[in-house]
Amino acid sequence: MCLAAPSRVIEVHGGMAVTECFGQTREVSLLLLNEDVAVGDYLLIQAGGFAFERVDCARAEEALALMQELMAQGDDARSWGEGA
Repeated sequence: MCLAAPSRVIEVHGGMAVTECFGQTREVSLLLLNEDVAVGDYLLIQAGGFAFERVDCARAEEALALMQELMAQGDDARSWGEGA
């Protein structure tokens, strides 16, 4: 199973965009999208580096907040297990 975290567009140039997600930046292809992309938009990106869907800003930010919360819970669970 694959989980795509929404990535925020920080640059657009030609058919490519630079995106950021959880502090990581990457350049992705916009070839699969049939709509314009602008700085500030959120995209879902395939493992091969192709953006395949633009996501509503509020929905993307909600998903990112939930993912961050889940990652923090995972860190807490690992720390708890270390003391046992």
